[in-house]
Amino acid sequence: MARPKSEDKRQAILASAIAIFAAHGLGAATAKIARRAVVSEGTLFNYFSNKDELLNALYLVLKAELSEIMLPGYPDNQDLRSKAFHIWRRYIDWGVDQPDKRKCMALLSLSDRVGEQTRERAMAGFAEINQVIHHSVAGGAFCGRSPDFAGAIMGALAETTMDFIQRERDNAEFYTSMGFDAFWRAVAG
Repeated sequence: MARPKSEDKRQAILASAIAIFAAHGLGAATAKIARRAVVSEGTLFNYFSNKDELLNALYLVLKAELSEIMLPGYPDNQDLRSKAFHIWRRYIDWGVDQPDKRKCMALLSLSDRVGEQTRERAMAGFAEINQVIHHSVAGGAFCGRSPDFAGAIMGALAETTMDFIQRERDNAEFYTSMGFDAFWRAVAG
C-alpha cells in the first residue's frame, strides 16, 4: 500500500525547484532538485510523474501566490488608475522580495513546456487584474488593440523597475512611481 503523500515534502520539492530553476534554468536536472529538497529522485517522481508535471504545478503555484498577493486591499471603489497602480505596486513588491520566484516565473512564462490548459487555469485567478488592463487599453492609446500587448508592456516595464530597485533600494519609491507612470502613459494615453 502506498504511503500518503506529505504536503511538507511537496512544498520542499517546489521550493527547491524554484531555487534550482532560478539558478540553473529550466533544463536543470531533477536530481539537483531532489537533493536540495532532501528527498530521493524517486520520491520527487511520486509527487510529480515527470518534469513537465513539476513545471506546470510550479507555474500554477507561483501564479496563485501572485494572485493572492495582488488582490488584498484592492481598491474596488477607486478610479482605474488607482486600481492599476495597486496591481503594479503589489507585483513590484513581490518581485523585489522574491527574486528567485520572479526569475522562475519569467522562465516558466516563456516555456513551451507549460501547457495551455495550465495557463488558462492560472489566469482564472487574474480575472479582475485582466479586466483592469482591458479597461485601461479600451480608452487609451491602445484602443482597439490587444490587451495582451499592453500586459506584455506592463511586464517589461515592471521587470525593468524591479531590476533598478534591486540595485538601488533607496530609490524604490521613485522607480515604482516612474515605472508605473511610463506604463500608464503608454496604455491609457
